Amino acid sequence: MTESPVLLGRDELERLITFEDLIPKLESAMGKFSKRDSSEIIQPVRSVVPIQKHNGFLGLMPAYMAAEGILCTKMVAFYKREEGCSFPSTQATVLLFDPEQGHVTAIMNGEAITATRTAAVSAISAKLLKPATSEVLCILGSGQQARSHYDVFTKVFKFKEVRVWSRRRETAQRFVDDLQDPVRVCSSVKEAVTGADVIVTATGASEPILLGEWVKSGAHIAAVGACRPDWRELDDVLMRDAVVYVDSREGANAESGDIVMSGAQVFAELGEVINGSLPAQREKTTVFKSLGMGIQDAVSAKLLFDKWKSQQ
Repeated sequence: MTESPVLLGRDELERLITFEDLIPKLESAMGKFSKRDSSEIIQPVRSVVPIQKHNGFLGLMPAYMAAEGILCTKMVAFYKREEGCSFPSTQATVLLFDPEQGHVTAIMNGEAITATRTAAVSAISAKLLKPATSEVLCILGSGQQARSHYDVFTKVFKFKEVRVWSRRRETAQRFVDDLQDPVRVCSSVKEAVTGADVIVTATGASEPILLGEWVKSGAHIAAVGACRPDWRELDDVLMRDAVVYVDSREGANAESGDIVMSGAQVFAELGEVINGSLPAQREKTTVFKSLGMGIQDAVSAKLLFDKWKSQQ
């Protein structure tokens, strides 16, 4: 007889998780993924069910990592919300399984895991690709992803200036007030990104908001929003002129409007840079198009579950 699954909510997960623990696990997992050894990792491209009546989608993201003994799936619902809507645009649940017996061992808040692992992967991209001298960080967006990116980027790197922009200035101001740190609120995307060395786009945009002509040559962009093939955050000029990195080629070519609609060529997966099979081109403008992968949720969930068990 199996035990009932553990329920781990947002507060508990946020208490347990640290970027210092998570980043090495994610680097290792992405490196293994890019070797495409199916005896090591099985991860199909995310399955997406359209919910057209309510302007949403349900995504299913399973992953199996044999050597680590990790079997996991994430169910994530994402919706295009009306401006001012109080509901979050993304809601998620992560299920961790016992790979030997097949029963669920933990049911976990997916938003906490998604926000943290996404920001950690963006930080890995910046570690590999940002200019050697990076003084200005710009974050476009003011939601949960913007906050998690602010947290990890200011922990891992040292910036002299941080700028934030959001469609509604009062939302950006509230974001900054919550931080209680010296962060500049900008009134336009152009003002926010001009001269920035590292730019994070974490918006709900479905049409380009960041134009290549505004971006400093050699800057690094971590593009986190626009997770559908007909949604975009970045314009053709930026996608054409930058060296483009992704977490998964298959995922990017199926799901990223920034890549699909611009016709941009993917240069490398982050895992290929981690493996040393393809180079990091720091001297050029770089874009990391983040879509998220099941293995990122899987290693995060297993790390958190093991930490929780060790404290019981």
